Amino acid sequence: MGDYQQYDNPLVTRYASGEMSAAFSPQRKHSTWRRLWLALAEGEQELGLAITDEQLAELRAHLDDIDFPLAEKLEAELRHDVMAHIHALAALCPTAKPIIHLGATSCYVTDNADLLIMRDALGLLRAKLVNLIDALARFAREHRALVTLGFTHFQPAQPTTVGKRASLWLYDFVLDYQEVVRVADWLPFRGVKGTTGTQDSFLELFEGSHAKVRKLDALVARKMGFKATVPVCGQTYSRKIDTMVLNALVGIAQSAAKMSNDLRLLQHLQEVEEPFGKSQIGSSAMPHKRNPMRCERMGSLARHLIATALSAPLTAATQWLERTLDDSAGRRIAIPEAFLAADAILLIALNVARGLVVHPKVIAARLRREAPFMATERLLMAAVKAGGDRQKLHERLRQHAWEARRRMTDEGLESDLVERLEVDEAFAAVRSRIADLAGGERLAGRAPQQVDEFLRRVVQPILKREAKLLGIESKLSR
Repeated sequence: MGDYQQYDNPLVTRYASGEMSAAFSPQRKHSTWRRLWLALAEGEQELGLAITDEQLAELRAHLDDIDFPLAEKLEAELRHDVMAHIHALAALCPTAKPIIHLGATSCYVTDNADLLIMRDALGLLRAKLVNLIDALARFAREHRALVTLGFTHFQPAQPTTVGKRASLWLYDFVLDYQEVVRVADWLPFRGVKGTTGTQDSFLELFEGSHAKVRKLDALVARKMGFKATVPVCGQTYSRKIDTMVLNALVGIAQSAAKMSNDLRLLQHLQEVEEPFGKSQIGSSAMPHKRNPMRCERMGSLARHLIATALSAPLTAATQWLERTLDDSAGRRIAIPEAFLAADAILLIALNVARGLVVHPKVIAARLRREAPFMATERLLMAAVKAGGDRQKLHERLRQHAWEARRRMTDEGLESDLVERLEVDEAFAAVRSRIADLAGGERLAGRAPQQVDEFLRRVVQPILKREAKLLGIESKLSR
């Protein structure tokens, strides 16, 4: 049973996956610190420092068995989390105790661990993005040719297709996938830089050998799976890096909010709906309600993520000289919460994308109601080509369109624009074609072909390249 007397974070207990929560757990953080201490000691030994195989073996044997109560007791006494965990590890590794954290500053473990965890968390988001891209691609392909009324300013506009509209959501997430991949691949390691980034302590350890200090920096980075380290830093790596990472997450929030808003509008129109469980209750007071609660939740979390990520640029902008500690508390909260929110958003988006319900008859009815107005330019061109006067035809169309719209808005009746044109002698030359020309199914242009081309040229190469990630989200969900 949980402790119901204390606040819990809904991102952990309600929304995000267990794997993303574990990525930012104390266990993951502090076991990563221990791996960093091991990598540092291994590198120092390889470059000639007097570190024994026995000391390294002792460190390897205690990477994960962290005595958290002891570490918490030590931190209460020492008021320093890194030193507390050094002492807790030293209690398990008496032989290795003299060489733990040798030459390093606290940010060697704190900053490098943050970068490691963010890199791996980006990998979790990458898997979810791939599965979401796959789900939306399937939906777009299935409905590639289902013509629906388009909207600009949420006013009736030229028709598109349901699949083409879904491809707009899909392309946003493709851009997010590309950015997540780019950032994860680019992300540098802080490396072994010393107290204020000058590497003075390591230069002392290696008796003035700049070559060995440079080699240690690269060696530890390689051991931890990084291709490069930051070229320069103070005590901390530049906090602009946090901004760049969280900006990739903000992109996911933007895409999800756009899709969720579109679907909420479409659910109001009863054209496309998010999944709704057989026993799901939409309202405690109104039994008939089918609220778009998944999309609303997705939008809410997107808003939270965008707001949370603002902490990163504000922090980067207010750092002093080689370091200031006013970054610490905010980063402890903002970075994990941003990743947890992004993770939760993608879980919801995937659930929605896989369960979307389309109502073709409602779509067709609205299209029939509005399509003749959308087809007026086409009707005008056809009548002109048949010998009519463009200006006179334009005026007749304008008058008929306004009267048909007045009939709909003032009297609540259906549009009679087609019937009006069919009895107007000005359009006699194209009378037999008016109904066909005014049909919405002919007004969607290349939308179906655009969907096909987009899926073939852009989406399928991603899915082929990332085939191993497809289906992995089932393992990531709690």
